[in-house]
Amino acid sequence: MSAVSARRLLRRACLAITLSLVFAYVAAPTIAALEFDALRIQQTAQSRFGPSAARAVSGWLALLAQHRATPESQQLRVVNNFWNTEVRGGEDKDIWRETDYWATPLETLGKQAGDCEDFVIAKYFSLVHMGIPPEKLRLIYVRARIGGMGSTQSIAHMVLGYYETPESDPLVLDNLSTSIMPASQRRDLTPVFSFNAQGIYVAGAAPASPDRISRWRGVLARMQQEGFVP
Repeated sequence: MSAVSARRLLRRACLAITLSLVFAYVAAPTIAALEFDALRIQQTAQSRFGPSAARAVSGWLALLAQHRATPESQQLRVVNNFWNTEVRGGEDKDIWRETDYWATPLETLGKQAGDCEDFVIAKYFSLVHMGIPPEKLRLIYVRARIGGMGSTQSIAHMVLGYYETPESDPLVLDNLSTSIMPASQRRDLTPVFSFNAQGIYVAGAAPASPDRISRWRGVLARMQQEGFVP
């Protein structure tokens, strides 16, 4: 795959066969938890977005610290509820005046708005900071059916998948739903491809480096500037 945007990857990956295999877990080396320079992050939020953003970031950091030692199942609920409650859904053209922009967690809190990728990125890095091994998490592009059972209409969408074990049916964290459900029960979702810090996973293809997703590289670079150490 060439270094193109994730949306182009999505369109190409839609041609892959046996799409359900994308939900399969692939083991990868464990990396250290994401570390934060809390003071620098709060200062950045204040200077870029104002006092309300700084308060939102402080609340987020406090939540992560409070639940860092809790069981992973509780961490999933806390993080999913926080982002689904604190951030309103929107489109990049309205939020950032761009066709496709992947925001950092700080930027999403600063705008208090985000699209599906922004929710997933924020939840992913929140859980990694709380100590969940990154290889247990996947950012998963899907086709989401709209219009109810029997509908043939679908939209491009992203969710976060959590794998308790390599053999587990992943749990799905979705900004469109308050419930965390196993992927097998989300029949409205058709997986296309997934990725995390270790690789890109498409059915029928060998894993590729996530560095090939230019917007992912951009998110990591901006996070480092803000005070994160991904």
